[in-house]
Amino acid sequence: MRGPTHTLLWLVGLSLSTTLLARFAPGGMIWASLAFLALAGWKARLVLNGYLGLGAAPFWSRGFNTFVIAFLIVIAGLYLLPIL
Repeated sequence: MRGPTHTLLWLVGLSLSTTLLARFAPGGMIWASLAFLALAGWKARLVLNGYLGLGAAPFWSRGFNTFVIAFLIVIAGLYLLPIL
């Protein structure tokens, strides 16, 4: 079941997790916001590796994954900047 169906099932599960987190997490909690970013990064990696086929090209996969992680770290830093 590897391939697009497997990726789709993971994306549905992660989207359900995001929805449940948005519904039941207390508003304004830092950990909830960082969890949203982590889930978004996980979903981005699934789309890049599963649908765009970057999993078969390790060099490109590492490059895009590094970019996604760096981008999410910058976004998290900007989010946490007023708190510090």
